[in-house]
Amino acid sequence: MNCAECELLLHALIDGELDAGHASEVEDHVASCSGCSEKLRTFRDMRSMLARAKLKDAAPAALRARLEAALPKPRAEVIAPGEFSRPSRRSFFGGFATGAVLSGALAASLMLTVFRIDPQQIIAGEAVSAHLRSLQAGHLTDVETSDQHTVKPWFNGKLDIAPPVIDLTAQGFTLLGGRLDEIGGETAAAIVYRRRQHIINLFVSRQNGQHTAETSETRHGFNIRHWTTDGLDFWTVSDINAGELDEFCQKLRAALQPPARPS
Repeated sequence: MNCAECELLLHALIDGELDAGHASEVEDHVASCSGCSEKLRTFRDMRSMLARAKLKDAAPAALRARLEAALPKPRAEVIAPGEFSRPSRRSFFGGFATGAVLSGALAASLMLTVFRIDPQQIIAGEAVSAHLRSLQAGHLTDVETSDQHTVKPWFNGKLDIAPPVIDLTAQGFTLLGGRLDEIGGETAAAIVYRRRQHIINLFVSRQNGQHTAETSETRHGFNIRHWTTDGLDFWTVSDINAGELDEFCQKLRAALQPPARPS
């Protein structure tokens, strides 16, 4: 393993995303390379600082007001001098009910927070992880060829979709081959391209959910693009600059368009 390969996997190592074999390779390289060792130490220090930082938001005042409004109002009782206030059966069960209401409200608040997590964000993380795994020796392709007529039939019988395989070599994006991978709980076709020394992974799987507009983001230095077409989900990941990845997507989508009918 060289330094460039190791640097790509340092974040995955810290996040616990590598299997035991790959983690061992990275750790062995770090142990013998002062430069990568320093980078790993820097990343871990940064992670520790973020963990200690007070980044959590306090519950908004509106939530507190809703909780207080949902609770039963306390009833004032007159206590004669010298008497002790003894909890009655009614007050006991009233307190129990109050706790139940409060617990239910808090649980509902937590559920709302959980369901706000965008599933597409989870899949985007999986796409980056799959891209990183593919960069390991022997993991990039299962079928290695620049012939689209060899790559496309290779997927037959391995998937419940027919992924389009487009040769964009003439447009500056060399087809390297394909493999099987997993994205969003679905077995996906991974079609691999190269732009100079940069690898581009195009993941194609059955559309998961409703049609969504094209999205773009950057994670850990990797640019990600996602769109849906004709019942298929397309995810592409690479460390090339955003403009070149957009160019790749535009050329790919143009090639996927059916030819115009003669008028």
